[in-house]
Amino acid sequence: MAVTFDLFDTLVTVSRPADPAAAVASELQTRGVTVPSDWETAYRTVHVESQRGSEVPLSTHINAALQSRDVSAPAEYIRHAVTAAFDPTVQTRPNAITAVETAVANGPVGILSNCSVSQLVHRTLMRSDIDRSLFDAIVTSVDCGWRKPHPRAFQAVAKSLRVDPTSLIHIGDNPETDGGINDVGGHFHNITKTSLGQISTALDGEFNNNDSNIN
Repeated sequence: MAVTFDLFDTLVTVSRPADPAAAVASELQTRGVTVPSDWETAYRTVHVESQRGSEVPLSTHINAALQSRDVSAPAEYIRHAVTAAFDPTVQTRPNAITAVETAVANGPVGILSNCSVSQLVHRTLMRSDIDRSLFDAIVTSVDCGWRKPHPRAFQAVAKSLRVDPTSLIHIGDNPETDGGINDVGGHFHNITKTSLGQISTALDGEFNNNDSNIN
């Protein structure tokens, strides 16, 4: 068995821009990129066709939005602007460290997070109080190309942890996304019903039951 955690609003809380379109526009302008007058419309329009459940990196979307208004900009300017616009202030949630340490004591542990901003998950973990080295795998939708609840997202983290998806216990706060683990035969712990403070006991029980079944 292996345990995976959602990151945002499960292990940590982060600051988010009140107006993402405006935040990105400001960072683009700081880098000398001309922002179209109808930027909010361009930002909210789909420019990149994608398969249902797949992830389009936000920087790819921003580039396409600019090009739709005949504005071109170096890829690194766009990437840095997006990173800066979503640069987070991070707070580690109570009992998050204990929950992770309990999982680590019982087997492989990973992060599976929906996030369209490249490197945001890694930056968030670095600013949290959680030891990043405790995780055997960190999988994000922007890297694997699929968003929870799509089965391929859970299959990707299972592959990284070298386990079968059916052996995953996934801990998160959103039944609509994190609950997708049930569709691949794993098990979902909803922290809005079983708090992080109770997760350690719940995990110990699951692992003990699994040991009993094996023996």
